[in-house]
Amino acid sequence: MEAERETLTWSGFGEASRQLGADIVASGYRPDLILSIARGGLFIAGALGYALGIKNLHVMNIEFYTDVDERLPLPIMLPPVPQEIDLKEKSVLCVDDVADTGGTLKLVRDYCAGRVRQIRIAVLYQKPTSAVDCDYVWRHTDHWIAFPWSSQPPLVAGASQY
Repeated sequence: MEAERETLTWSGFGEASRQLGADIVASGYRPDLILSIARGGLFIAGALGYALGIKNLHVMNIEFYTDVDERLPLPIMLPPVPQEIDLKEKSVLCVDDVADTGGTLKLVRDYCAGRVRQIRIAVLYQKPTSAVDCDYVWRHTDHWIAFPWSSQPPLVAGASQY
């Protein structure tokens, strides 16, 4: 039996990212930069960059998922890793598409600890299984999420969808 899915459309993504941005503004938090977790966080980072007027966007590449509800034992940080000088004493908004186990977000949060002035985390979705309680969440769910950017298989044979 296939697990229940929540589907986010491109139109829904626009509304969700705008609401997430409004929640961040309403909280009074003014990050110096956005730290995106690739790949799913890239879309949210771009949308929030425009919504919050932030041009300083950075990327961390983390490998964790290998298939639907399948992952490596631990998330792995892939190069290039952001330079400490680019993060030092900055207020950082870390963004990703979903906080599932929270392993990826914990890895990034721990990496930033002692390197940044402050870090807050924003995600579109947070699951009850997440070890990290995010600061900004558009929606809570316990379903698998079909995102518009990963709902179809890659066009390149052998490439990973996740």
